[in-house]
Amino acid sequence: MAEPTVRKRQLGGELRRLRTAKGLKIDDVANSVGMPGSKLSRIESARLGIKPADLDALLDIYDVEDAGKRDVLHSIARHGGVRGWWQTYRDVISPAYADLISLEAEAKSLRTYQTSLIPGLLQTAAYARATLDALSMTATSAEVDALVDVRMARQAVLSRREPLELWAVIHEAALRPRVKGDPQMMRDQLQVLLDKQRLPHVSIQVLPLSAPPHVGLSGSFAVVGFPETADLDVVYLENFTSALYVEDPAEVSRYGSAFERLRAAALPFDESADLVAQVKDSI
Repeated sequence: MAEPTVRKRQLGGELRRLRTAKGLKIDDVANSVGMPGSKLSRIESARLGIKPADLDALLDIYDVEDAGKRDVLHSIARHGGVRGWWQTYRDVISPAYADLISLEAEAKSLRTYQTSLIPGLLQTAAYARATLDALSMTATSAEVDALVDVRMARQAVLSRREPLELWAVIHEAALRPRVKGDPQMMRDQLQVLLDKQRLPHVSIQVLPLSAPPHVGLSGSFAVVGFPETADLDVVYLENFTSALYVEDPAEVSRYGSAFERLRAAALPFDESADLVAQVKDSI
């Protein structure tokens, strides 16, 4: 499995934007920092990593004086060579999923809208196993167990020293399925939502079935946010057979606006918790 590539693409894209904003050509910049133009081209296209000294030299040429932005770009550059715990599971997780886990490990925030499932970062092991078993039609029992382990390990971002700030808008329909006909499993899952929403860095809202037509009709998505600059935020989209990352800042901004609309259309926190409790008691 290849190393995660989303952040490498972001770094290369940002360096390309900085260069073009200054009206500079690749060969001119490369000559100034003492590297072949082909090497800088590979860095900008995310086919090659970059050393800290070379990155500093480029940022000096591009007049990037913001210390926060420089730190973020250095962090991204370092990340390209880091092996994460998830690579132990490279035989069962896709490169796109590995990217998501690596992004969550670095991120400051995650805003997610889910139409039919409880967000992975809030799932119980039993719920995760039931849903993964249903979705992974060809996976063996051992592979499903490994995927459950990965999902549970991902949740460590909510309990780390500086926890991920999670804001989830969940459609009411996701609260009601009786997965594999196990009512206790669903009750336990809904109780976890009630427990997690008490954490200061976790916000959970429910979009009720009675809500009028809304932008979320197009499907689930997650906006992964990073410190210092929103220009490096990404959107994660997943379907049955593949996953897609939206990295263009203008498009990411549109998803951010869509999430704000969904948040506004959803029930307030207290009412959301009340609805989760009502559904739980009715099962």
